[in-house]
Amino acid sequence: KLTVYSHFGDKEALFNAAVQSTCDQLVPETLFLADNSAPLREQLLSIGRAFFALVSSEEALATQRIMLSPSTEDPIRRLFWQAGPARMTTALGNALAPRVASGELQILDMELAAGQFFCLIKGELHNSMMFGLAEPVCAAVAERHVASAVDLFIRAYALPVKP
Repeated sequence: KLTVYSHFGDKEALFNAAVQSTCDQLVPETLFLADNSAPLREQLLSIGRAFFALVSSEEALATQRIMLSPSTEDPIRRLFWQAGPARMTTALGNALAPRVASGELQILDMELAAGQFFCLIKGELHNSMMFGLAEPVCAAVAERHVASAVDLFIRAYALPVKP
């Protein structure tokens, strides 16, 4: 215990490091690197697949349920939010910025758009899993779900095609 706390300082820092490590393993920063030569849809599909796999895992569902519990203290919730959702929203916003600059997308609020993307990826499927009403989905269902969300996001933010 002393060795762990001497490295991390306190349990909050340890928790923060654990959340960041899990996010980095399942949704690595490299997915967010902007590569305007690669198709936008492919990049978003990669991010969406990794994110959906993360949030639909049994561990993530259990952690999210704990975060929503009234007994969970606000500082722990804030740490979780900053280490996971907020960090990934910022990373996606940064990845989308060059696409906006190049004229491929039309986004006025990167943070809002990134949040909408992750909400689309979660969808009702994630809600039903959070409630324990749905089992983890097979790969084909997850792929169809993610592809549909990505396509909707692109339609919402793509520049209109000029005739």
